[in-house]
Amino acid sequence: MTDLPLEPEGGWESLYLAGEWTDTGDRDAIADENPYTREEIATVPAGTEADVDRAYEAAAEAQDAWSQQPPQARAGVLTAAIEFVGDHREEIAELLAVESGSTQVKCEAELGTARGMMQQAASYPFRMDGQHMDSITPGKENIAERVPVGVVGVISPWNFPLHLSMRAVAPAIAAGNAVVLKPASNTPITGGLLLARIFEAAGVPEGVLSVVPGRGSEIGDAVAGHEIPRVLAFTGSTEIGQRVAEKAAGNCALPALELGGNNVHVVTDEADLDRAVDGGVFGSFLHQGQICISTNRHLVHESIYDDYVDALADRAASLPTGDPTDGDTVIGPIIDESQRDQIVDYVERSVDEGATLETGGDADGLVVEPTVLSDADNGMAAACNEHFGPVAPVIPYSSDEDAIELANDTIHGLSGSVHSEDVERARRIADGIETGMIHVNDQPINDEPHVPFGGMKQSGMGRYNGEQILDELTTTKWISVQHEPREYPF
Repeated sequence: MTDLPLEPEGGWESLYLAGEWTDTGDRDAIADENPYTREEIATVPAGTEADVDRAYEAAAEAQDAWSQQPPQARAGVLTAAIEFVGDHREEIAELLAVESGSTQVKCEAELGTARGMMQQAASYPFRMDGQHMDSITPGKENIAERVPVGVVGVISPWNFPLHLSMRAVAPAIAAGNAVVLKPASNTPITGGLLLARIFEAAGVPEGVLSVVPGRGSEIGDAVAGHEIPRVLAFTGSTEIGQRVAEKAAGNCALPALELGGNNVHVVTDEADLDRAVDGGVFGSFLHQGQICISTNRHLVHESIYDDYVDALADRAASLPTGDPTDGDTVIGPIIDESQRDQIVDYVERSVDEGATLETGGDADGLVVEPTVLSDADNGMAAACNEHFGPVAPVIPYSSDEDAIELANDTIHGLSGSVHSEDVERARRIADGIETGMIHVNDQPINDEPHVPFGGMKQSGMGRYNGEQILDELTTTKWISVQHEPREYPF
């Protein structure tokens, strides 16, 4: 395993279809660019609808044989994949830095969570249990088996490309399913072709995994609306997720969706201020705020509001910005110009609406300064939208009930956090907030491979991780055996 290079023989400028690396041919190409330098990393083929068809057909052909592999064979592939990732950890980290603008801290976090998901998935082949049940019919035996659901389609985003692809692909393969993966066009390597190489090196059979890079506007509907997949796993915006769900449901495929967030960091008057600020800085500024579970709004009790704003602004202003490959950098580049322009626009509109710019607000190339806005409210552009950038609107509140009402004033319900030295009070506030995940005396960015991950309201459907993702990727089959002759009424 250690002798196998990370990069496939023909380079990254290929699709991976039915176990074969396929060059661009007469397809269009996608320029894969470093978001900090804007230099071209690779030119990746733009997959077509015909490629999607071929990938799904190959998956369907491979599905039966793969599902019948003994658990130790499927677990062995996951174990080999984990070993391959470990052997090439530094090279993968470098790819994440140059393709997705990941700083060293973020690279380490993403590699750790991806590896954790793979380790959890390696146990799934041995957890495909069922049960026997008594029957109301004499002489009958009832068996409920957990079986693979079938082919799984995965559409993954660019912000945590390796982790958010792996958390669907690894469990699906481990559970006995074949997979077709379409990574984001901003990160076709770390979100897609890298996984093809990892599982190819690990010995996954041909057709069990295909990777079709491409623009969502061109092949997204073909991936989501294809008649073959039984589950369609999507991570991305609420707007696109709703379209994916509609397309998948048209073929009675299960949509497994993790969508947008507008997460709050609630700081009560009984909070440890330093601890709350530490969490606020990390929650808003890790990976430039480009995380679905990052802090979108800081809700701070009016009695400590000024102190919190001052401390948060001081910390934000001190964060090193620039080249993500520099080990000291905390704030690297936004993924592309359109995302940067939207973030800056949200800040400018919020200032026009009455917010005070405490620090930041400008951009150098694609590096947006860490920004703190005081005198904010829920209606301002940077607060009511998922800004997906290094922006921290700070909103005052007067009571616990007020904090809960403000927190719930959104279509989203993904993650959140509450700070108070009175843990019971923090739990009461947390219980009142409509969100799939919430963390007391911490910040919203948490993900553990064995703990259910997902949202409420328009932040998604279903859950990743642990037993919950295994439920999504398998189905229950009832088998009965009539051991004795049965008497029928006619």
